[in-house]
Amino acid sequence: MGRLISYSEAFKMQVVNELDSGKYDTISGAARAYEIRGGDTVRKWIIKYGKNQQLRKVVRVETVKEIDERQQLRKEVKKLKSAVADLHLDKKLETAFLEIACQRLGISVEEFKKKNVVKQ
Repeated sequence: MGRLISYSEAFKMQVVNELDSGKYDTISGAARAYEIRGGDTVRKWIIKYGKNQQLRKVVRVETVKEIDERQQLRKEVKKLKSAVADLHLDKKLETAFLEIACQRLGISVEEFKKKNVVKQ
Protein backbone atom coordinates (compact mmCIF):
# COMPACT_ATOMS: atom_id res chain seq x y z
CA MET A 1 0.00 0.00 0.00
CA GLY A 2 1.27 3.50 -0.83
CA ARG A 3 2.10 5.97 1.85
CA LEU A 4 -0.18 8.90 2.55
CA ILE A 5 1.36 12.30 1.92
CA SER A 6 -0.11 15.32 3.65
CA TYR A 7 0.81 18.85 2.56
CA SER A 8 0.61 21.90 4.80
CA GLU A 9 -1.69 24.80 3.93
CA ALA A 10 1.36 27.07 3.57
CA PHE A 11 2.96 24.68 1.07
CA LYS A 12 -0.23 24.41 -0.97
CA MET A 13 -0.56 28.20 -1.07
CA GLN A 14 3.10 28.55 -2.09
CA VAL A 15 2.64 26.23 -5.07
CA VAL A 16 -0.53 28.05 -6.14
CA ASN A 17 1.13 31.46 -5.78
CA GLU A 18 4.08 30.30 -7.89
CA LEU A 19 1.68 29.17 -10.58
CA ASP A 20 -0.25 32.46 -10.43
CA SER A 21 2.97 34.48 -10.62
CA GLY A 22 4.10 32.58 -13.73
CA LYS A 23 7.03 30.69 -12.21
CA TYR A 24 5.53 27.53 -13.73
CA ASP A 25 3.76 27.52 -17.07
CA THR A 26 1.56 24.54 -16.31
CA ILE A 27 0.01 22.73 -13.39
CA SER A 28 1.90 19.60 -14.34
CA GLY A 29 5.16 21.59 -14.38
CA ALA A 30 4.63 22.71 -10.78
CA ALA A 31 3.60 19.20 -9.75
CA ARG A 32 6.77 17.75 -11.29
CA ALA A 33 8.98 20.39 -9.68
CA TYR A 34 7.68 19.53 -6.23
CA GLU A 35 7.18 15.81 -6.96
CA ILE A 36 3.48 16.05 -6.18
CA ARG A 37 1.63 12.92 -7.22
CA GLY A 38 -1.97 12.72 -8.22
CA GLY A 39 -3.25 14.40 -11.33
CA ASP A 40 -5.84 16.61 -9.63
CA THR A 41 -3.99 17.48 -6.43
CA VAL A 42 -2.62 20.85 -7.54
CA ARG A 43 -5.80 21.59 -9.52
CA LYS A 44 -7.84 21.25 -6.31
CA TRP A 45 -5.44 23.59 -4.54
CA ILE A 46 -5.89 26.18 -7.29
CA ILE A 47 -9.67 26.00 -6.91
CA LYS A 48 -9.35 26.44 -3.15
CA TYR A 49 -6.52 28.98 -2.88
CA GLY A 50 -5.88 30.49 -6.29
CA LYS A 51 -7.29 32.91 -8.70
CA ASN A 52 -8.19 30.00 -11.01
CA GLN A 53 -6.06 31.53 -13.77
CA GLN A 54 -4.40 28.19 -14.44
CA LEU A 55 -7.65 26.32 -14.92
CA ARG A 56 -9.03 25.91 -18.40
CA LYS A 57 -12.00 28.07 -19.13
CA VAL A 58 -14.68 27.35 -21.68
CA VAL A 59 -15.60 30.31 -23.81
CA ARG A 60 -18.77 29.96 -25.86
CA VAL A 61 -19.14 32.22 -28.84
CA GLU A 62 -22.68 32.58 -30.14
CA THR A 63 -24.21 34.48 -32.99
CA VAL A 64 -27.13 36.80 -32.39
CA LYS A 65 -29.33 34.23 -34.14
CA GLU A 66 -28.22 31.49 -31.71
CA ILE A 67 -28.85 33.73 -28.70
CA ASP A 68 -32.32 34.63 -29.99
CA GLU A 69 -33.05 30.96 -30.70
CA ARG A 70 -32.00 29.97 -27.17
CA GLN A 71 -34.22 32.68 -25.67
CA GLN A 72 -37.13 31.55 -27.85
CA LEU A 73 -36.61 27.93 -26.76
CA ARG A 74 -36.60 28.98 -23.11
CA LYS A 75 -39.91 30.78 -23.61
CA GLU A 76 -41.34 27.72 -25.34
CA VAL A 77 -40.20 25.44 -22.52
CA LYS A 78 -41.82 27.78 -20.00
CA LYS A 79 -45.11 27.69 -21.93
CA LEU A 80 -44.97 23.90 -22.21
CA LYS A 81 -44.33 23.52 -18.48
CA SER A 82 -47.33 25.73 -17.79
CA ALA A 83 -49.48 23.71 -20.20
CA VAL A 84 -48.45 20.45 -18.53
CA ALA A 85 -49.27 21.89 -15.12
CA ASP A 86 -52.71 22.98 -16.39
CA LEU A 87 -53.38 19.54 -17.86
CA HIS A 88 -52.34 17.90 -14.61
CA LEU A 89 -54.72 20.15 -12.66
CA ASP A 90 -57.54 19.45 -15.13
CA LYS A 91 -56.99 15.71 -14.76
CA LYS A 92 -57.08 15.97 -10.96
CA LEU A 93 -60.33 17.97 -11.10
CA GLU A 94 -61.96 15.53 -13.51
CA THR A 95 -60.97 12.60 -11.28
CA ALA A 96 -62.38 14.35 -8.21
CA PHE A 97 -65.67 15.20 -10.01
CA LEU A 98 -65.99 11.61 -11.25
CA GLU A 99 -65.47 10.27 -7.72
CA ILE A 100 -68.12 12.66 -6.32
CA ALA A 101 -70.61 11.79 -9.07
CA CYS A 102 -70.08 8.04 -8.59
CA GLN A 103 -70.44 8.43 -4.83
CA ARG A 104 -73.78 10.25 -5.32
CA LEU A 105 -74.92 7.52 -7.75
CA GLY A 106 -73.89 4.88 -5.26
CA ILE A 107 -71.49 3.07 -7.59
CA SER A 108 -67.72 2.70 -7.70
CA VAL A 109 -65.58 4.53 -10.25
CA GLU A 110 -64.45 1.20 -11.72
CA GLU A 111 -68.08 0.08 -12.11
CA PHE A 112 -68.95 3.38 -13.83
CA LYS A 113 -66.01 3.05 -16.21
CA LYS A 114 -67.00 -0.55 -17.16
CA LYS A 115 -70.57 0.50 -17.93
CA ASN A 116 -69.57 3.62 -19.86
CA VAL A 117 -66.75 2.47 -22.09
CA VAL A 118 -66.33 4.83 -25.01
CA LYS A 119 -65.90 2.95 -28.29
CA GLN A 120 -63.74 4.54 -30.95
